[in-house]
Amino acid sequence: MDGFSPTIETPAALQPPEPAGALATRGPEPTRDWLARLRPFRPFLAVVVLPTLLAAAYLFLVAANQYESEARFLVRTNQPSGAAVSGLGKALGLGGGDQAQAEAHGIGDYLSSHDAVAALRRDIDLPAVFRRPEADPFSRLWSADPDPETLLKFYRRQVKVTFNAESGVSTLTVRAFRPADARAIAEALLRLGEARVNSFNQRAIVNSLSVAQAQLREAEIGVARAQSNLTDLRQARRDIDPQRSSSAQISLAAELQQQLALKRAALASMSASVGPESPQRVALAAEVRALQAQVAGAQAQLAGPAGAMATTLGAFESSRLRQDFAAKRYDAAAGALTDAQERALLQQLFVVRVVEPNTPVRALYPQRLKILATIFAGLLLSYAIGWLILAGVHEHKL
Repeated sequence: MDGFSPTIETPAALQPPEPAGALATRGPEPTRDWLARLRPFRPFLAVVVLPTLLAAAYLFLVAANQYESEARFLVRTNQPSGAAVSGLGKALGLGGGDQAQAEAHGIGDYLSSHDAVAALRRDIDLPAVFRRPEADPFSRLWSADPDPETLLKFYRRQVKVTFNAESGVSTLTVRAFRPADARAIAEALLRLGEARVNSFNQRAIVNSLSVAQAQLREAEIGVARAQSNLTDLRQARRDIDPQRSSSAQISLAAELQQQLALKRAALASMSASVGPESPQRVALAAEVRALQAQVAGAQAQLAGPAGAMATTLGAFESSRLRQDFAAKRYDAAAGALTDAQERALLQQLFVVRVVEPNTPVRALYPQRLKILATIFAGLLLSYAIGWLILAGVHEHKL
């Protein structure tokens, strides 16, 4: 029929084979398509995904576990503080005080110093502790015999001391590759802190008592010198107590003057009734003259030339006054020393262990998920910023 031409389908088995080149060209087409689809994401994969995968491989396959031992302590004194204490310090009834807080900061600085590292190495082999076989190459101490600066830098990465100003409590954290190592280092550091506080106390005692002790020694020397001068004066004057001797001499002179007055009165009365040649009058006149000589002699001993009792008594009273002054100075110096000792006791520092070092059971470091999330977020942010910059540059060119 006109206009109709039937279509005859040829079976697949009877169709002619395709050329070999056509087969070779068709094979890689799916792979090229997949790579073509990933081509726009290559920067993201290179900047974000690949570094994150590498970090995950290191954290979960290579990074060694680190165990943390924690201890808490505070530094206190016996001296009452007027400032209010809050937090754990108030709960324990322990006053912080400015001095205690300053010393707590000092202890924290000491535990992070090269002095603490040197003292710690006398008991613990720190390089060996920080180079345990289970430690990975990136977190371990590389050198078996490091120089002090390198060891101190690594030590400060593993040991932290933080101070809470509100409660007055210092927190010591130590990280190591073995639980026993972390606890041993924390315990040794607490002992070093206590030893340093004891040295602070000894130094404070020496500083506060040295002046008082020097003044007491000077007062003792002054008392001994005054006593020696008084003894020399007694030996030179041959008088144990010139004051009593003077009193006795004054009494004797007064008695002689009284007797002289009576004899003179009797002589005057007798002169009115008897003649000058009377034996009784002559004898009485002789007694009057003798008493006059005795009175003159007694008065000369009291207030005569050099060597009289007045001079001796003046020198004795001066020496006694110096002795009394030296004794009062000694008493004052002894009281000052006692006060200095009491103040030194009040200013004594003590390390109170609030929390003893623990032996960790579970490794807290490295914080793998946190680190990985931080790395991914940082890379993603960097990629976004770079993409925005490139997009802005491209749009500016158009």
